Amino acid sequence: MNFQYIPGLETSKSLLDAAFGSAQQKNQQKRRGNPLVGLKQREGSKVDVIQNILTEKLQKITDTFPAEKALPPFYLKLVHLTLDYPLYKKSLGAVHWAARKISALQREYAQKIQRAATAPRVKQFLREYYGRVSSLLKQIDPHLKYLEKARRIMRTYPDVKEIFTVCLYGFPNVGKTTLLNKLTGSRAKVAAYAFTTVTINSGFMKGPDYEIQVLDVPGTLARREKMNPIELQAELVRTDLTDMVVYVFDLSGFSGYAVNDQEELFKRIQDKDVLVYVSKQDITEPHLLKNFRQKVYSLEELREQILARYAPREKV
Repeated sequence: MNFQYIPGLETSKSLLDAAFGSAQQKNQQKRRGNPLVGLKQREGSKVDVIQNILTEKLQKITDTFPAEKALPPFYLKLVHLTLDYPLYKKSLGAVHWAARKISALQREYAQKIQRAATAPRVKQFLREYYGRVSSLLKQIDPHLKYLEKARRIMRTYPDVKEIFTVCLYGFPNVGKTTLLNKLTGSRAKVAAYAFTTVTINSGFMKGPDYEIQVLDVPGTLARREKMNPIELQAELVRTDLTDMVVYVFDLSGFSGYAVNDQEELFKRIQDKDVLVYVSKQDITEPHLLKNFRQKVYSLEELREQILARYAPREKV
């Protein structure tokens, strides 16, 4: 599922500027005949223009953000992990409410303007309409800002497929992203400090008759009941999306994490089919590799092991 399509949100000020600016340009030419009738037509059309522009823009916001029932289970859980979900729903509701209120105000003030007995009353009603619309938009401005924040977070979600999936798992900075790039040819960001990966990177091992999805998740620490949102994303991928896990060890000490701590985390993920990969082998002391209790695979051997476990998922 791809969240890149969600467009950026405007602030209440930019929405009002666009609507009021368009209304001001509408029907500037004076009409012959009864001046009061012409004034009512001009000012009434401004009310219509403002309503049309604002409701269209607000409706577009509610339409482009995914509804809860449209989200697959994995993404629904991801939304709950990464967003303030009650505020997200409240903000979408506020935008929908504002669109309905603006339509109601248009009907109310269109009638008032048409029934006005004098030109000053027409002008007064138009000013009132402008003021009430402005107040409505300002009320939902915090919600517009939160939805823009949510949009930026949701654009970081991986576009995952319902195919055989491998999760690269382990402590921060142990080399998971480097392994992803080597296995799949991806170009995910790599740096020599912890928590470089703060979202979920994806790549694919492709052959003539197979496609295997490989997901590089944010580094996690061996802390029960104390996972932060980044670590929870990693755990969600491991438990809900993957068919097997490649647990990445760093024996070199370069990552800054003790091997004993890495082994403790490794013991906790045996509910899945798990392969072990040792990163940074070229800078690891030979005796550490020799005495390591797990089987040490080369990159090519790891590929072979993944392919040996590969099983295409049947289409539903």
